[in-house]
Amino acid sequence: MTPAHYTLSSTFVLGLAGLTFHRTHLLSALLCLEGMMLSLFMALSLWAMQLATTSFSASPMILLAFSACEASAGLALLVATARTHGTDHMHSLNLLQC
Repeated sequence: MTPAHYTLSSTFVLGLAGLTFHRTHLLSALLCLEGMMLSLFMALSLWAMQLATTSFSASPMILLAFSACEASAGLALLVATARTHGTDHMHSLNLLQC
């Protein structure tokens, strides 16, 4: 495993661990998701450059577009929950009470 692949894999795993273990605020969960998407974007870009084919060159841009849509939807949910519940703590969000 090259150092670049190790760095990207460890970045993704650290983002996943942060998402799993530090679930106090919705904003921290969104930041962990963005870190995971950034590591996936960098890994996909590196993979597309190593293959040097034109068929995979659009894949990182499509992933980046989905990441931007995910970020905007997450921020919209953050604003909506902060307005309705008054806080962004994850323990105050309950799907059974919505």
